[in-house]
Amino acid sequence: MIEVIKSTTVLEILVLLMLIPAAGLDAQNVEVSITGIRSDKGQIALGIFKDQESYQKDEAFLEIQFPKKEIINGSMTVSFSLEPGIYGIALLDDENNNYLMEYNFLGMPKEGFGFSGYYHTGLSKPSFDKFSFVLARGQSKNFKIKVRYIL
Repeated sequence: MIEVIKSTTVLEILVLLMLIPAAGLDAQNVEVSITGIRSDKGQIALGIFKDQESYQKDEAFLEIQFPKKEIINGSMTVSFSLEPGIYGIALLDDENNNYLMEYNFLGMPKEGFGFSGYYHTGLSKPSFDKFSFVLARGQSKNFKIKVRYIL
Protein backbone atom coordinates (compact mmCIF):
# COMPACT_ATOMS: atom_id res chain seq x y z
CA MET A 1 0.00 0.00 0.00
CA ILE A 2 2.82 2.42 0.82
CA GLU A 3 4.44 1.78 -2.60
CA VAL A 4 1.19 2.71 -4.38
CA ILE A 5 0.90 5.97 -2.44
CA LYS A 6 4.53 6.88 -3.14
CA SER A 7 4.26 6.20 -6.88
CA THR A 8 0.96 8.12 -7.12
CA THR A 9 2.49 11.09 -5.30
CA VAL A 10 5.57 11.02 -7.51
CA LEU A 11 3.38 10.84 -10.63
CA GLU A 12 1.28 13.79 -9.46
CA ILE A 13 4.39 15.84 -8.76
CA LEU A 14 5.79 15.07 -12.21
CA VAL A 15 2.51 16.09 -13.89
CA LEU A 16 2.46 19.36 -11.91
CA LEU A 17 6.07 20.09 -12.83
CA MET A 18 5.22 19.58 -16.50
CA LEU A 19 2.29 22.03 -16.23
CA ILE A 20 4.29 24.86 -14.66
CA PRO A 21 6.00 25.94 -17.91
CA ALA A 22 2.67 25.74 -19.76
CA ALA A 23 1.13 28.19 -17.28
CA GLY A 24 3.65 30.84 -18.34
CA LEU A 25 2.95 30.44 -22.06
CA ASP A 26 0.22 33.08 -21.97
CA ALA A 27 2.49 35.61 -20.26
CA GLN A 28 3.65 38.44 -22.52
CA ASN A 29 6.59 40.64 -21.60
CA VAL A 30 6.03 44.36 -20.98
CA GLU A 31 9.01 46.70 -20.61
CA VAL A 32 8.64 50.27 -19.38
CA SER A 33 11.42 52.85 -19.74
CA ILE A 34 10.79 55.59 -17.21
CA THR A 35 12.43 59.02 -17.56
CA GLY A 36 12.30 62.29 -15.65
CA ILE A 37 12.45 60.80 -12.14
CA ARG A 38 13.46 63.67 -9.87
CA SER A 39 14.86 61.77 -6.87
CA ASP A 40 15.95 58.35 -5.68
CA LYS A 41 13.62 58.51 -2.65
CA GLY A 42 10.73 56.06 -2.41
CA GLN A 43 9.60 53.73 -5.16
CA ILE A 44 7.95 53.60 -8.54
CA ALA A 45 4.44 52.13 -8.32
CA LEU A 46 2.58 50.90 -11.39
CA GLY A 47 -1.18 50.36 -11.41
CA ILE A 48 -2.32 48.06 -14.21
CA PHE A 49 -5.93 48.71 -15.23
CA LYS A 50 -8.22 46.75 -17.57
CA ASP A 51 -10.99 49.28 -18.28
CA GLN A 52 -12.32 52.79 -17.69
CA GLU A 53 -14.55 51.72 -14.80
CA SER A 54 -11.76 50.18 -12.70
CA TYR A 55 -9.50 53.13 -13.53
CA GLN A 56 -12.12 55.68 -12.40
CA LYS A 57 -12.58 53.76 -9.15
CA ASP A 58 -8.78 53.50 -8.76
CA GLU A 59 -9.09 49.71 -8.46
CA ALA A 60 -6.06 48.36 -10.30
CA PHE A 61 -6.12 44.82 -11.63
CA LEU A 62 -2.48 44.56 -10.59
CA GLU A 63 -0.16 46.80 -8.59
CA ILE A 64 3.61 46.45 -8.90
CA GLN A 65 6.23 48.39 -6.94
CA PHE A 66 9.85 48.85 -8.00
CA PRO A 67 12.54 50.25 -5.70
CA LYS A 68 14.50 53.10 -7.24
CA LYS A 69 17.84 51.28 -6.91
CA GLU A 70 18.40 51.15 -10.66
CA ILE A 71 18.01 54.89 -11.39
CA ILE A 72 20.68 56.38 -13.63
CA ASN A 73 20.36 60.08 -14.46
CA GLY A 74 16.66 60.12 -13.53
CA SER A 75 15.80 57.04 -15.63
CA MET A 76 15.16 53.37 -15.06
CA THR A 77 13.64 50.44 -16.92
CA VAL A 78 11.30 47.86 -15.40
CA SER A 79 9.70 44.76 -16.86
CA PHE A 80 6.92 42.37 -15.96
CA SER A 81 4.58 39.88 -17.63
CA LEU A 82 0.87 40.04 -18.40
CA GLU A 83 -1.59 37.71 -20.07
CA PRO A 84 -2.99 38.84 -23.44
CA GLY A 85 -5.67 41.52 -23.05
CA ILE A 86 -6.43 45.25 -22.93
CA TYR A 87 -4.51 47.23 -20.32
CA GLY A 88 -3.49 50.70 -19.27
CA ILE A 89 -0.55 51.51 -16.99
CA ALA A 90 -0.65 54.41 -14.53
CA LEU A 91 2.63 55.31 -12.82
CA LEU A 92 3.12 56.95 -9.43
CA ASP A 93 6.49 58.21 -8.23
CA ASP A 94 5.74 57.29 -4.62
CA GLU A 95 8.49 59.36 -3.02
CA ASN A 96 7.32 58.72 0.56
CA ASN A 97 6.52 54.99 0.19
CA ASN A 98 2.91 55.27 1.38
CA TYR A 99 1.33 53.72 -1.76
CA LEU A 100 -0.85 56.82 -2.26
CA MET A 101 -0.69 59.95 -4.40
CA GLU A 102 -0.12 62.98 -2.19
CA TYR A 103 -2.06 66.20 -2.96
CA ASN A 104 -1.69 69.79 -1.76
CA PHE A 105 -4.57 71.82 -0.29
CA LEU A 106 -5.71 72.78 -3.83
CA GLY A 107 -5.89 69.14 -4.91
CA MET A 108 -2.76 69.27 -7.07
CA PRO A 109 -0.52 66.17 -7.09
CA LYS A 110 2.65 66.57 -5.04
CA GLU A 111 4.26 63.43 -6.49
CA GLY A 112 5.06 62.45 -10.03
CA PHE A 113 2.77 60.49 -12.34
CA GLY A 114 2.68 59.10 -15.87
CA PHE A 115 0.81 56.81 -18.24
CA SER A 116 1.66 54.12 -20.76
CA GLY A 117 2.39 55.67 -24.14
CA TYR A 118 0.78 58.98 -23.20
CA TYR A 119 2.12 62.21 -21.65
CA HIS A 120 -0.71 63.90 -19.80
CA THR A 121 -0.67 67.71 -19.77
CA GLY A 122 -4.14 68.34 -18.34
CA LEU A 123 -5.07 68.93 -14.72
CA SER A 124 -7.75 66.22 -14.47
CA LYS A 125 -7.28 62.48 -14.90
CA PRO A 126 -7.09 61.33 -18.53
CA SER A 127 -9.60 58.79 -19.80
CA PHE A 128 -8.52 55.15 -19.98
CA ASP A 129 -8.58 55.11 -23.79
CA LYS A 130 -5.80 57.75 -23.87
CA PHE A 131 -3.24 55.33 -22.42
CA SER A 132 -4.71 51.86 -22.99
CA PHE A 133 -3.16 49.25 -25.28
CA VAL A 134 -3.81 45.75 -26.59
CA LEU A 135 -1.34 43.04 -25.66
CA ALA A 136 -1.72 40.12 -28.07
CA ARG A 137 -0.54 36.54 -27.59
CA GLY A 138 3.15 36.22 -28.47
CA GLN A 139 3.62 40.00 -28.45
CA SER A 140 5.94 42.07 -26.27
CA LYS A 141 5.32 45.73 -25.55
CA ASN A 142 7.81 48.51 -24.84
CA PHE A 143 6.66 51.83 -23.43
CA LYS A 144 8.30 55.07 -22.50
CA ILE A 145 6.76 56.93 -19.60
CA LYS A 146 7.98 60.43 -18.83
CA VAL A 147 7.14 61.31 -15.24
CA ARG A 148 5.28 64.59 -14.82
CA TYR A 149 5.54 66.71 -11.68
CA ILE A 150 3.15 69.60 -11.16
CA LEU A 151 4.67 70.84 -7.90
